[in-house]
Amino acid sequence: MKRREFTRALAATTAATALAPFGIVRAQSQKLKVGVLLPRSGVQGLIGQSCQKGADLAPALLKEMYGVDIELMNADTETNVDTARTRAERLIQEGAHVLTGPFDSGAAGAIAQVCEQRGVPFVINIAAAPQITEQGYKFTFRNFPTAIDLTRNGLALIGDLFRATNTAPRSAVFMHVNDTFGQSMAKGIGALLPRLDFLPFRVVETIAYDPAARDLTVEVSKAKATGADFLMLVCRLNDAIILRREMVKQRWNPMGIIGPGNPGMYENQFYRTLGKLSEYCISNVPWYNPKAELTRRIEKAFDKRNPKDKLMFHALNVGYTFEALMIAADAFKRARATDAKTLSEAIRQTDIRNRMMLGGPIKFNAKGQVEGNASACIQNLNMRPQVVLPAAAAEAKPVFPVPDYRKA
Repeated sequence: MKRREFTRALAATTAATALAPFGIVRAQSQKLKVGVLLPRSGVQGLIGQSCQKGADLAPALLKEMYGVDIELMNADTETNVDTARTRAERLIQEGAHVLTGPFDSGAAGAIAQVCEQRGVPFVINIAAAPQITEQGYKFTFRNFPTAIDLTRNGLALIGDLFRATNTAPRSAVFMHVNDTFGQSMAKGIGALLPRLDFLPFRVVETIAYDPAARDLTVEVSKAKATGADFLMLVCRLNDAIILRREMVKQRWNPMGIIGPGNPGMYENQFYRTLGKLSEYCISNVPWYNPKAELTRRIEKAFDKRNPKDKLMFHALNVGYTFEALMIAADAFKRARATDAKTLSEAIRQTDIRNRMMLGGPIKFNAKGQVEGNASACIQNLNMRPQVVLPAAAAEAKPVFPVPDYRKA
């Protein structure tokens, strides 16, 4: 460094230090550095890669929308809670101003702890375990329904499905992954279902299984033996594929498979791997608004970047990941600073109405939770996810009971 450059740098440092006692905070960077934590490998790798597509679109679009520069600092959680914690620490050490991710509830809980300890804002894209925003954290924010909200919305849509198809199944077997997310969903269903008089069925058996399992022969055999009218399934992607194949192998053809609020069965890889066997599966999940202005902008950018892919197969993952980064960009624009306290307060004051996902405006309550995210009933029809309920947003009519897979 030349002497003149050193003098200018020293003067700038002295000025900033002199202003600090008066509460004046200067933006430490003209660019917002966002640490993006996603499971790009491991059993959730394909879903993490799907979420990454939403993150990759963000810098250019957010520059157009907010006039701010975003730098992504990507990290792979490897579908491992301990790795997620370690990578979060590393991203903060490397200068990330805010973290986002990680799709998985267990990882989200670990990252939230790190961010509270280090005083760095954390904007969750997808993770539903209620306890994450029940800890009194000051730096954790979630724009995604809790498991209770997912369950409530999902069960209500099951009732709508039965009414729309004039059916009244009397029994269900409930299968769910035994990770943090699956256990939260199971707890929610156990608490809510007995109080919902408009649902005509009862759960005759609950079967938990490991999402990393490579063989679900025993679990499917046990479920089939119940004789339940339909399967209510809380799954992930890989296990959903294994389970569906095993159902065919054992010639189990219930009235249908309904996910009350989980990923897996609408993912692109589900269709690619199973082909026609993916047809008619139902997922009651938060979804995107295909008529929204922001959806059209994102879809245009997505098509340009992924010419051989379609947004519909990644809608939930892309939409909520992009919105998480949009929340950070919006706060950065208003805060004009990257220090954690100022940025966190700006995030807390978020009020975004121009969004991609179904639901009300993005506004955080006192716990850092966005309320009012809506779900839709998505059915796999003609090798693509299609909205079948609510009727006002429907692209097709629901099919239930489903045809025998051998005749479909």
